[in-house]
Amino acid sequence: MKNLLKNFGIIFIFLLVLGALFSLGDFHTDKPEKVGINKVIELVQNEQVKKIEAMGGTLIVTVEEDGQEKKLEANKEPGQSFSEIASNYGIDKDKLSKFDYEVVEESGWLFWLRNLIPYLFPIILILGLIYFMSRQVQGVNNRAMGFGQSSAKQAKQDDKSKKTFKDVAGCVEAKEELQEVVEFLKTPQKFADMGAKIPKGLLLMGAPGIGKTLLARAVAGEAGVPFFHISGSEFVEMFVGVGASRVRDLFSKAKKSAPAIIFIDEIDAVGRKRGAGLGGSHDEREQTLNQILVEMDGFDPHIGVIVIGATNRPDVLDQALLRPGRFDRRIVIDKPDINDREAILQVHAKGKPLNKDVSLRAIAERTPGFTGADLDNLLNEAAILAVRNNMKEVTEELIKESIEKVMLGPEKRSRIMSEKDREMTAYHEAGHAIVGHFMKHCDPVRKVSIIGRGMAGGYTFSTPEKDLMYKTLAQFRDEMAMSMGGYVAERMIYGDENLSTGPSSDLKKATQLATAMVKRYGMSDILGPRMYGDNEEMIFLAQEIHDKKNYSEKTAERIDEEINRVLKEARDRAEQCMKDHKKEMDNLVKLLLKKETVEQDDFASLMEGKYDMASLENHNTEEKK
Repeated sequence: MKNLLKNFGIIFIFLLVLGALFSLGDFHTDKPEKVGINKVIELVQNEQVKKIEAMGGTLIVTVEEDGQEKKLEANKEPGQSFSEIASNYGIDKDKLSKFDYEVVEESGWLFWLRNLIPYLFPIILILGLIYFMSRQVQGVNNRAMGFGQSSAKQAKQDDKSKKTFKDVAGCVEAKEELQEVVEFLKTPQKFADMGAKIPKGLLLMGAPGIGKTLLARAVAGEAGVPFFHISGSEFVEMFVGVGASRVRDLFSKAKKSAPAIIFIDEIDAVGRKRGAGLGGSHDEREQTLNQILVEMDGFDPHIGVIVIGATNRPDVLDQALLRPGRFDRRIVIDKPDINDREAILQVHAKGKPLNKDVSLRAIAERTPGFTGADLDNLLNEAAILAVRNNMKEVTEELIKESIEKVMLGPEKRSRIMSEKDREMTAYHEAGHAIVGHFMKHCDPVRKVSIIGRGMAGGYTFSTPEKDLMYKTLAQFRDEMAMSMGGYVAERMIYGDENLSTGPSSDLKKATQLATAMVKRYGMSDILGPRMYGDNEEMIFLAQEIHDKKNYSEKTAERIDEEINRVLKEARDRAEQCMKDHKKEMDNLVKLLLKKETVEQDDFASLMEGKYDMASLENHNTEEKK
């Protein structure tokens, strides 16, 4: 509608200006003086007229004054001849015969244009309006006809955008699985001769940012075949049947370009378990899923079209989607280990001027649990910090700063804290750090700071020295004791009446660990090796995840008692640890109040009693003076 009004306005203004130009334009080189008809009669009576030219309702009179000719212009009534006018004024016929009288017929394009414009202007205006309205209606019809067409995009396979397995660091097992797909797309006859059928669908499963889309693009790049990619949410519309139509159109395009790859990202948007909502079989999402199932199951075994799906929620997918003949090969992509993280960092470090002292291995050690997207974001944040600080290279300090920024948020140095709040924060973080250092199974403390980040007033940063596949009961107990460290430190120093809200997140984390130990991992001697709660997802009407209660109310009381016992044990262990190392905690608090941030080397030196506390106390005394 906006385009229609815009085009109509342009045409209207153009025709208006054109009409104004022709109406105001002067098409004669010598413009006659305008006079009234009485003046013309007077000149005729005085025998000064040499010639009169009649053009429609206009008289062009040529007179002679002082030996020079002059032209005058007078208007008469249309359809009335000059002889009738002269007769009405009583002019003799002899005087009319003394000058030439000529009737001139107008001709030429200016004549026709001047006469036709008043009639053509409204006609052109109406025709233009009808034309643009018809175009708008035609566009709506085209969109209506294309409503059921797939919006899948075909990825470019040029040298700049092409991805191969060399561009994917880590994921060794996943790349080996996908190599079979590449070989089938390159040489399908070799499989056909052996009677082998390549899987029609591959399901990539992994955490968000793990590299599922990148792997799918690498498969297409290695095979050199058309790559159609679409999101699962693009199938579903408010009208029933549109999603199914788009599925048919997508597979039709892929068959014409076979061998080809169809990549459906976030397939759980349409592949969730059926019967989950209102509407029964008329639900639009279920109709779309049904069409996907039919299209995949109806493939010719050697047609050369492979469907790759990606999801981070494989547990909610419909079982019919996972059966043989559809997505029968499932590839789990784990989070990268330390070697994979180092390789990923090398890929993302290309194009960034890293300082020669930067150790990507050390960065990989400090980023357990990071995905490929997290590591990419990490180096990007470090590069942004380098630009902000007007530095020419990305240093290791900037990368470490970026790790904390990605995990916790930016530092809040502008936050004004009172001395009491600073001291309370220092004791809180010192409690975490002391327990984390002296508990045997806790991760090494890398940094302690009372500078706020994100929602935290301070933080204790600890990461494992190596990747862990499993956690033991001893590790859980020490980790809970470390989580209780801040709460216990505040309680020891300030008493129960002055406890703050600072430990709330720590208590939440400790409670979650204790609950998991008791209910999921069977780490309770009292309740025994049993899992309480099936943790099945209730997907009816998109309800949240709830534990399916498979135990009695009496057992629920025992579970609560056991969780409380585990938490109390963690609190007592943290309290005993701080009593045994009260001197180290006080020294750490003094250092934190002075420097605000204590790095790993200074922290380790302080815990071993090698840090020069005397110089720090002297410096504090001089400042007080």
